[in-house]
Amino acid sequence: MLTRVELDEPRCIAAGQCVMTAPEVVDRRDEDGVPVIRTPEPAPEHLVAVRDAVTVRPAAALRLVDR
Repeated sequence: MLTRVELDEPRCIAAGQCVMTAPEVVDRRDEDGVPVIRTPEPAPEHLVAVRDAVTVRPAAALRLVDR
């Protein structure tokens, strides 16, 4: 099973919690600070951090999808 990270950009408030929690997977655009997914299908060693990032997001804009 493959786990994919998805960002609902219109819902995002750019608080940066996900970027601080999972920097290997989520980054910010320089021009507006909105998060971008660097690695949509993160390596297994990054899944714990990504799950934590999904948990701390204030606007429910980040999610994990198992495919």
